[in-house]
Amino acid sequence: MSEAPGAYTVFIDGVALWTPTLVDWPQAAAAFRSPGPLPTTVVPAPRPAPALLAANERRRAPDSVLLALQVAQAAVAMSGHAAHTLASVFTSAYGDLPIVDALCSSLASDPLMLSPTRFHHSVHNAASGYWAVASGSHASSTALAAAQHSFAAGLLEAAALCTAEQQPVLLVGYDTTACGPLASVNTSRGLLAVALVLAPLAGPNSRWRLGWGVAPADPGDSGDSGDPGDSRDSRDSINALDSRDSPDSRDPGDLGDPWTGVTAPRSAAAQACASNAMADALPLFEALARGQASDLALALAPTLPFPLPFPLPFPLPFPLPFPLPLPLLAPSSVQLHLQLTPMPAA
Repeated sequence: MSEAPGAYTVFIDGVALWTPTLVDWPQAAAAFRSPGPLPTTVVPAPRPAPALLAANERRRAPDSVLLALQVAQAAVAMSGHAAHTLASVFTSAYGDLPIVDALCSSLASDPLMLSPTRFHHSVHNAASGYWAVASGSHASSTALAAAQHSFAAGLLEAAALCTAEQQPVLLVGYDTTACGPLASVNTSRGLLAVALVLAPLAGPNSRWRLGWGVAPADPGDSGDSGDPGDSRDSRDSINALDSRDSPDSRDPGDLGDPWTGVTAPRSAAAQACASNAMADALPLFEALARGQASDLALALAPTLPFPLPFPLPFPLPFPLPFPLPLPLLAPSSVQLHLQLTPMPAA
């Protein structure tokens, strides 16, 4: 039986987002609330310039490091926490793809010309290391990857750490664009970075309460499974977290599509960023921008559209029956269920 979503609660004290066309959170939040696309007059920024790094360091640092530090410093500034005290979780699906492309090109053409600096920047915890040095932090730091589910995995790691250790945690997610031969096998495009500062208790700068928990995907559950631990019961428990929120007061559009149950970006501005590998962060940041109570589901594991039953029956029936039984066609996934509730104004 999985933990019921909503069994745990953290508070969001700081938020940040950066793309070339949405260079800070107020601008991004306004775009996510807007029903239309971004104005065509918006001039994309080439790359961020975090003030934490000296000018010479900014020139040498790759896009992945600049992205991570830009949103990290913005979220921490909003939160009011001291940067050096925060434990951190850095998540990225692929790290710095242009650096990886350059290294692979060197290995293929002239291995003796391999750049030590590029290798240093290619490791998955490069951004975490830069942050620790720039902020003077000696707190714990984790760097992880989970392909297209990297933000959800990072949020789970950060929320669990915040809850278990009862300490604030900085979460940073970022991804870059695939280039060169990698672009033929990797679909990540553009630059996108996000950050949250989570706290175990509500403080003067807490802006949202976030109930969270993990459960198997069960879209369209009718409640007839008979399993007391099924995910409908789990959703009931997350909705019971805050008795002040009636079902009618929560955003019904965040409950996910009927096939996967996973929340998808809705605004034109968010959909314009959806080709980046960190796009699974966008539904939560859209909900933060709207400022209303919302229920969301983020995938933690790949959805398998045609999972086989295990253990397999032997001997297998032949020919196989068509249409296939519904259990064979149901999505199989593990999800992070979230309940977002704005904090009352002080």
